Amino acid sequence: MNPEGKMMLIAYAIATMAGIISGLLAVYAPLGWVSGWLIYFLSPKIILAVVRDLPEEMRNERIILRKTLWSFFFFWLYFTGMTYTLMIKFQPVVYYNGTLLHNLTKG
Repeated sequence: MNPEGKMMLIAYAIATMAGIISGLLAVYAPLGWVSGWLIYFLSPKIILAVVRDLPEEMRNERIILRKTLWSFFFFWLYFTGMTYTLMIKFQPVVYYNGTLLHNLTKG
């Protein structure tokens, strides 16, 4: 696998872990959402430590942050929302009898 592919794979893994941590912390503390962004700013250090064969032009932390921003954001957002929803044991409520949820559950 090429070095940039390894870098992105590790960034996805870090974003997944950050999302799970943010979701767990958000249940108990309002600032739990911020923890994911703190992990985002620490992720270039982890990536540089793990992926040794990055080209010299990719070894700048600002470049790594710029390349991984959107992938990190969407993975973090998905796993934060999923973990938070599972932790609060969300139950959907039917407010109208013509909805698809009502038809699937009561129909």
